[in-house]
Amino acid sequence: MPYASLRIDAGTRNAVGDRRRRVAHGGVSTVAGACGMDIGVGLDSQNLGPREEAELAGAAAGMGYASLWTPATGDYDFFQLCLHRWNGARSAGHPGMAVGVGAYPVEALSPASFAVCAATASDLTGGRFILGIGSGGVHRDDYGGRFGRAVPEIALMRDHLAIITGLLRGEKVDYDGKVVSHHGPPLRLHGLPPRPTPVYLAALGPQMLRLGGELADGILLNVSTPEQIAWAREQVALGAAKTGRDPHACKVVSLVRMTVDDDVQVARHALVRSVMGYALGRSIPSERERGLGYRGHFERMGFTDDLLRLDDMRRRGATQDELIAAFPDELALKVGYFGAAAGAAAALGALTAGLDTAIVRVVPARPTPESALAVMEACRPDGGTSGSGTRRRETGKE
Repeated sequence: MPYASLRIDAGTRNAVGDRRRRVAHGGVSTVAGACGMDIGVGLDSQNLGPREEAELAGAAAGMGYASLWTPATGDYDFFQLCLHRWNGARSAGHPGMAVGVGAYPVEALSPASFAVCAATASDLTGGRFILGIGSGGVHRDDYGGRFGRAVPEIALMRDHLAIITGLLRGEKVDYDGKVVSHHGPPLRLHGLPPRPTPVYLAALGPQMLRLGGELADGILLNVSTPEQIAWAREQVALGAAKTGRDPHACKVVSLVRMTVDDDVQVARHALVRSVMGYALGRSIPSERERGLGYRGHFERMGFTDDLLRLDDMRRRGATQDELIAAFPDELALKVGYFGAAAGAAAALGALTAGLDTAIVRVVPARPTPESALAVMEACRPDGGTSGSGTRRRETGKE
């Protein structure tokens, strides 16, 4: 067993095994097999050391997950983390697993640096790396990063997509953008992968989704409902039509937050804390900000009144625990799952209708690798049996 050396006591391991047997014929395998959807897994590095990182990567590959995604949270070199995790999967006998970072805020690196790092990661993984990029917090009123204030967000991402994808195709890029420009020779590598590194765009609103349909290899959704997934496909198709592109050339991918624990309230607390950060943001939004980014995304779901009520609590100095207690379960369960492991598979199937790839975004209920492993087990694409379950595609080898 690839995760045998994780520090799991016998009782925990038996409990995880019991959960696996209960979900072995659950909704994930059936849904994935019926519609050809891939299942990936997203793990952050909180509470994980290098050894656990590698072992969980090997465990994920052994469970049938098609890809392993590294969220760009914290102060890490995410390209290095992806390579470390891929090597963990390879060491466990699964070199075909794809790895991706999603989504890297573009203010972190120049377009040329993104392209160089992505091409190197692709080269070292045999073409199995996916680059996800996003605009980060440039829409916020308090944004003071290197692009300056009032940066045009769509133009910023158009410029990055044009430059990065051109360089990853091995082209000489001469590009003058509204925000970012680049003039330089092709990348000097000993060999580009057979297919350019896929570049996915983090998108929620209509303009960004259409831009993805126009230029990106995929869009990365987050905390989205099945209805929003269907709407996102429509926006992608509109963008693709602008250039006569096949809309299916842009994959629709979403991170779905999943938390399991025998203590449902512990699971709820962890999931709500994770979702609430997106729904409320770091500070109370202005009227303009309420229509943008994640706040606009959640208000389009119909939760304006709930979020305004929570904003009022923040103004009165409510603690995080008080906000979590007041956060509506309906909102949390529209975009994720908390509860017993036995219900995770069916919930995942219901939340991911219409996707090309569903990424199980692991939200551990407790600060241990074993808690992360429990989520992976509850949602495993192979249903707990080897040689069955979802089809697994390798990046660049469809």
